[in-house]
Formats: sequence, C-alpha cells, structure tokens
Amino acid sequence: MSFFAILFALLLEQVRPLARHNPIHAGLRRWARWASRNFDAGSMQHGWIAWCVATLVPAVAVAAIHWALVKTVGWLAAVAWSVAVLYVTLGFRQFSHHFTAIRDALDAGDEDRARELLAQWQQVDAAQLPRREIVRHVIEYSVLAAHRHVFGVLAWFSVLAAFGLGPAGAVLYRMAEFVTRYWRYRSLSQPVSEAAQVAAAQAWKVIDWLPARITALAFAIVGSFEEAIDCWRHHSQRFPNDNDGVILAATSGAVNVRLGGEALRSAFSPNTSQTFSAAPNAPGGTDADSESTPGRDAEPAHLRSIVGLVWRTVVLWMVLLALLTLARLLG
Repeated sequence: MSFFAILFALLLEQVRPLARHNPIHAGLRRWARWASRNFDAGSMQHGWIAWCVATLVPAVAVAAIHWALVKTVGWLAAVAWSVAVLYVTLGFRQFSHHFTAIRDALDAGDEDRARELLAQWQQVDAAQLPRREIVRHVIEYSVLAAHRHVFGVLAWFSVLAAFGLGPAGAVLYRMAEFVTRYWRYRSLSQPVSEAAQVAAAQAWKVIDWLPARITALAFAIVGSFEEAIDCWRHHSQRFPNDNDGVILAATSGAVNVRLGGEALRSAFSPNTSQTFSAAPNAPGGTDADSESTPGRDAEPAHLRSIVGLVWRTVVLWMVLLALLTLARLLG
C-alpha cells in the first residue's frame, strides 16, 4: 500500500503544505538537542550513541506504532499513519517556494531581488553574482533539495515498507539528514562535539549512498540518458561530496547545463537550523568549490527544464510503485 500512502501524502502536501514554523519540527529540534546534551560526552563512541538516539529511536517508534495499528486496528489505520508521517517528511512545498520566487524574479528581470532571495534561502553572500551564476546555484540547491525532501525519502520509505516497517524509512532518512545539519549549526551557540558531528556525517553519507544513485539514474531515464550517464561516470568526482556529485553530474547531463564551480560563502547567522530546508554549510552540502561539468551556461530556461525533470521523475516513481502494488495484489 506504499503507492496509496505516497499519493495521498503528496496530494495533501500540495493542498495544505506544512507551515514553516510548526510544532512537529520544533519537537524534533528539541529532541536533537536533548540527545546531544545527554549522550554526547566528546568521544567517538558517545557520538555514535547520541546519533543513534537522535535518529534511530524516532524511526523505531514510528515502526512500532505501524505494527501496533496493523495488529489492533487494521491496515487502513496503518496506511493513514503512513500518510501522516510522509506528510511531515516528504514534499516539494517545504522548499519549492524559494525556487518559484527566484524564478519569477529572474523572469521579471529583477536580478537584485533574485540575489536577495537566494541569499535569504541559503544564508550566503550573493551580492556580486552574475545572472548565469544565480541560475546555476538555484539549480544546484533545488535539485539537492528535491532529492533530500522527496526522492531520498521515497527510496528509504519504499525499501523499509517492503519489509513491513511502515514509514520508518522516511523518518530515518530525514532525521539522519536533519541531525547532521542541525548539530553542526548548534555548535555555534551550544557546542556539539566534533566526534558527534563526524559520526553524524559518516552515517549520513552511508544512508544517502543508494538514494543518491537511484535519483541520478531516474534523472538519466527521464532526461537525456546517454549524456547523463556519461557525465555521471566522468564528472561526478569533480564535486567535493560523492553523493551530491552523482546527482549534480547526472542533472548536468540530463538537461545539458554546466554545473559546479565557485561555491557561495556563508554570510549570515545560520538560522536555517530552524527548518528542514537544505543548507549550504551542512556536511555533504555544496559549500566547497568544485570543477565545472560540460554543458551550456545556465540560463533561466534551464529552470523550466529542471521543473520538468523533477516532475517526470515523480511520475516515474509513482508508475513503478503502482506496478509493484498491482503485482503484489494480483500475486
């Protein structure tokens, strides 16, 4: 029933997106702070314990509730629970308003407004960016955000749901990404040990390894396949983060756009710790310079290509899940 849970969650998120400041995300921030404060003693062992408490405990709790609903109430209640969890963890509307506002500013020829919006979104200094660099950075940030908010969540949800764990995979993936980023930000005012930050970054790299490659393959299938695969094979290593590099290289080939180059530098207080939004200074982010991939210089028209690429990938996911659901029902 994963197909129906994802479908209803996406529809609900489009109709009524989760508010930026909401009690659920506030509770998760408090949970991450509590785990680091009570279990992070500075050693690598304690760092891993703190990460397991912050990330695995919520996932196990979600799986336990799923099992309890299946056993006591029925599968309809379990599907409703999956929809509720996916509504919190999955969705475009958690970041797409930034993309839309910047695209509209560029279409209107208001580059200063586009720079301001980009700076506010990613907490970076964008004051001197030329037009093509604004577009390039918007593409990179948006593609990675789509992966972390949608496709990575879909991958882990689908895998663990197939083993009867319900929406635990979605929680595991989002909490792993969030804890890695949030602990790094929290270190500015309420220190989290280097060991805990390293443990979280290592765990996130492992957890995101398979979803990143599934996303890259999906982009290749719905985009320009040969160019995407070629760029993936020969240019993904140009990016400082392996998983992000695979996604960005495949995107570059899929829509024939040059990505990579000088990164934007943080210029503001990292208040993005207050949300689940992607952030450039997070481990695994795009805060380090990289070499450019082949392709055309980024233009506003590429933003429409990216929107099409992402939505075709969503359709691909839904078709595959629908076929798997049908095969399971018929089998």
